[in-house]
Amino acid sequence: MKQKNNIGSWLQSKYLLIIRHEENFAEKATIKFSYVKLFLVVGGIFVLFSGLSFLLVTTVLSKWYDPRIDYVKMNSTLIEMQETIDSLMVEMEMKEQSLSNFRNVLNGNVDFAVFESPVDEETAEKQEEDNKEMAKVEEEFRKNFEQEDQEQISFVNNANSDLQQVFFFTPIDGVISKKFSAQESHYGLDIVAKKNEPIKAIADGVVILSSWTQDSGHTIAIQHKNQLISFYKHNSARLKNVGDLVKAGDIIAIIGNSGELTDGPHLHLELWYNGNAVNPEDFMAF
Repeated sequence: MKQKNNIGSWLQSKYLLIIRHEENFAEKATIKFSYVKLFLVVGGIFVLFSGLSFLLVTTVLSKWYDPRIDYVKMNSTLIEMQETIDSLMVEMEMKEQSLSNFRNVLNGNVDFAVFESPVDEETAEKQEEDNKEMAKVEEEFRKNFEQEDQEQISFVNNANSDLQQVFFFTPIDGVISKKFSAQESHYGLDIVAKKNEPIKAIADGVVILSSWTQDSGHTIAIQHKNQLISFYKHNSARLKNVGDLVKAGDIIAIIGNSGELTDGPHLHLELWYNGNAVNPEDFMAF
């Protein structure tokens, strides 16, 4: 009992902490305290810092250092991207099916016997009206198609007439590996030749493009007369710069395999007349 009283009196005893100047011992500050108050203050500070630390660990720091947060975000992003891709694929399939059905109708490749079934009079009249409307649409489409066909024929005739007067120099001696095909969106010739074979300008002109692109690699374009432009793609090196004047037969590049849209060393040659691609084989021999 005496020991408890001693501890209680020790805790409740009041003290003075006097702060004096080192040289003249002048009193600067006086602090009254007891061990009870000291323990309470220290304990309160400890609890406060503990609470702040817990709050930081569970909120801000968890977002900075917890890899699960980034993993969850990445998963949700991937799920959204997958849903977008799925919807786009479904839409593309529907459009492709519609185009396929439309081509079959135009080409007459539809077996109407498959669709024959007993129908009432009202349905038959509606089908007849739909058939008439479809016939009008088909007739209009054929007229537009024939008109575009005539325009293309006229353009080819004009191109042949204008460009046949130009002397073209063969750009390289080699073998044609892929021919010109507008239907396949291949608007030029692929010519395979020996390694480091020089490429020559097909006609007089001025260099309007000399650069590197991701798809075509090292590319050179030359503006000729009669609104004609020639392109030389997938080179390993370019020997002319923009603004250089060239003559037919001048060496402008070295054959190569640069760019992503290539499957081996070759020259991809394109001719564009009045903004339209023409077949180089129509105007020069390879």
